[in-house]
This record gives sequence, C-alpha cells and structure tokens, in this order.
Amino acid sequence: MTVLTMTDRARFLRLTLVLDAVVTGVNGLAYLAAAGPASDLLGPDAGLLREIGVFLLVYGAAVGLLASRRAISPVATKAVIALNAVWTLGSVLAVVTGVAEFTTIGAVWAIAQALVVGVFAELQIMGLRRLR
Repeated sequence: MTVLTMTDRARFLRLTLVLDAVVTGVNGLAYLAAAGPASDLLGPDAGLLREIGVFLLVYGAAVGLLASRRAISPVATKAVIALNAVWTLGSVLAVVTGVAEFTTIGAVWAIAQALVVGVFAELQIMGLRRLR
C-alpha cells in the first residue's frame, strides 16, 4: 500500500484537505446553530438541516483527521473526492428536481455550495496527481 508523506508535493493536497475540513465543519456548525432561521431562508425543514449539520461535522472531522496524518492515504483521499463529487451532484439534483423545496435563495446557496465542493474535489485530484 502506498502512503503519502509530508513533502513539498504533498503540501498542496494536505492544504486542500484542511480547507475542505474547515469549510465543511463551519457549514455544519452553522446548520446546527441556526437551523430554524436557515430553514426560513433556504427552504428545507429545520430537522433536515440539523441532520445535514451533523453529517457535515462528522465528515469535516474525518477529512481533518486525514489531513492531519503524517502519511495521507491515497485511498482515503480518493474516497473524499468521490464523496465530494456525490455531494456536488446531489446538491444540483436537489435543486433541479425540487425535492428539497428550496426557496430561490436556497437554490442559489445549494448551487454555490455544490460549486465549492466540486472545486475541492478537483483540487484534491490535482493534489494526488502532483504526487506521481
């Protein structure tokens, strides 16, 4: 099994994972702390937003743990990339299908988040490629 250690080539990947973890964790905290007002603004039920908040906190912590390891696992990084891609596509589908009952602001927010998460996935792919 191949592991990545802290080298100049690994720093970019580590940075993208850290940024992903921080943004994800902050977003999760916001959904938990302000589920009611966020529901009014964005559209989805406050309970759903709390569930998303918990998921984002756990996921952000896992990505942060991966980034903090002395050796970054390429397999775990590929799992993060895949989950980021699923989140991106799922967010777009939730807006397009109307399943989440977004307000206009909520739809814009969901697409903006999808773009950010998609960018993280792309940067993480670039980080893995730099290691070759």
